[in-house]
Order: sequence, then C-alpha cells, then structure tokens
Amino acid sequence: MGYKHLEFDENTLFLVTGGAGFIGSNLCEAILEMGYRVRCLDDLSTGKQANVDLFINHPNYTFIKGDIRDLDTCMKACEGVDYVLHQAAWGSVPRSIKMPLLYEEINIRGALNMMEAARQNGVKKFVYASSSSVYGDEARLPKTEGVEGNLLSPYAVTKHVDEEFAKQYTMHYGLDTYGMRYFNVFGKRQDPDGAYAAVIPKFLKQLINDEVPTINGDGKQSRDFTYVENVVEANLKACLAPHEAAGQAFNIGYGGQEFLLDIYYGLTSALGKDIEPIFGPDRAGDIKHSNADISKAKKLLGYDPDYSFADGIKLAIEWYKENL
Repeated sequence: MGYKHLEFDENTLFLVTGGAGFIGSNLCEAILEMGYRVRCLDDLSTGKQANVDLFINHPNYTFIKGDIRDLDTCMKACEGVDYVLHQAAWGSVPRSIKMPLLYEEINIRGALNMMEAARQNGVKKFVYASSSSVYGDEARLPKTEGVEGNLLSPYAVTKHVDEEFAKQYTMHYGLDTYGMRYFNVFGKRQDPDGAYAAVIPKFLKQLINDEVPTINGDGKQSRDFTYVENVVEANLKACLAPHEAAGQAFNIGYGGQEFLLDIYYGLTSALGKDIEPIFGPDRAGDIKHSNADISKAKKLLGYDPDYSFADGIKLAIEWYKENL
C-alpha cells in the first residue's frame, strides 16, 4: 500500500516540472521525505513561489526557474536526471476555450520539448500528467482506457495529443512513457483563488470566510474526486513500472463517484456552517458524470490507492482550516 516503501537507487534524481504547483509540490515533498534528490522546473506562471520556498533549504532540492516552451531550458533541466515527472501545464477547461493558442504552446509543445530533452539525456522513465478530460462526451461509466468520445475542449485536445506523442516516443525513440489520467485531484496546497480555481478548495475558502459559494449547474454532476497522495503513489509506481506498460495511459482516480451537492453539504456540516449555495449556469466543456475504472493501473503499475474520498476530505479540511 502507498509509496513510502518504494526503493530507488541511492542517488536517484527526479525532475518535477511544474513543481511549484499543487500536484508538483506534493511530489517534491514526498520524494524529499523518501530521501531522494529533486530538481524542480517551473516558470511560476500558475505555480506559487510559496510552494517553491517550502523546500528551498533542503540539501537534496534545487529549483530552476524556466519555461518548458524553451527546449534549451528543458535540456539543461534533464541533465543527469533518472526520472521525469512532468506536471507542468495550464489546467482549466473553460480557460482553454478562451485561450487555445496558449494551451497548444504550453501543453503540447512544452510537453514535446520535455520528451525530447528526456530522450536526449537518457532519462529512464517519463511520467506525465494527462487528464480524465480525454474521455470527452463518452457517457459510459466507469471511464475505461480505450473507450473515449469526442473531445470537448482545447485542454482535452492538448492532453490527448500528449498521449499520442508519448506513444511515439516509446515506439520510436526508446523513452518509456506513462500517462497519468488524473480524475479531479484535491488536497493540500491546491489554489482556492481565481476564476478557474478547483471546486473543493474554492468551496472551503468561501465557507470558512462565511461567503456564499456558487455551484455551476444543478449540483447533481458527479466526479471521482481523488486525494493527492494517491496521485503521488501512482507517479512513483510508474517510475518502477515494467517496459511492457510503457507508451500507455492509465486512469488515476479512486474509483468512487461523489456528487457535487453531497460534497457541498458535507463541507458545510464539517465546518459547522449553515450557508445555502447559489446555482449558476453549467460550465462550457464540462461533462456531467465521471468516475474511473482503475483496474489497468492496478494491474500494470501496482497502483493501490490508500485514501478514499472520506479520508482525503478530512485531511484537506484540516489543512485549509490551518492555512487559509
């Protein structure tokens, strides 16, 4: 169970791109706690300086401020690296609909630069963030790899293209790639601020401050909300996965199905708040229901998530109460 028992060579160096972000900073923290070396690459466009500063005095940690759209930066960042955990990307379905060109530059060209730099530097494994958005309008539940529908946003297109390029890099260039199709990750250090903030930290901050949250749509949409520690486990296990599993993408969720209204009232109850939400319009490009079949990741990566939604949300609530 978990990942803390996993063993790598003593001087192993991980490169975490987007390491100043939510998932990236949790990966950096976990790897440092396990006793290995971390190099973080981030341009701080969506990541936070505070997340970088957490580890600034750690002897096994180095930070490079740089942009994955620059191949030279990617090449330098990959020097001497054993494993790349590529998290750097711009998220948010609605924002991608407004800014398709920027999403192509960062999420496609940036990822391709990182794959090329990893290949040229002889990196052992390239593990990268994909997304459940690649399932598009395919309605069947749970979501199963290989059964995808029409893509509903430029963001989803970028992640689909990343998966296709990753396949090519495994097929033609000898780089073992593993795509992590994240399902609605939440947990400590997820940004609650801004128009495109994820729903759980946004609700938590608003409720803690006695503000009235807005729910997009009727609140009856469901998601496989996945605690961030499960995602850390998946990334690290992918680094130890066999070559036979390379060139593929894997659902990384818990396998649950949580409805937004239930989550909302669970948060109000946990925080002792009596605040009714406002209901707004549906968000463009959103799907109604999403939950993951994680059997492929279990079989090929040994993924065995420790944290249920209930476990994770308790930890998240405590963290936000202390840190907001």
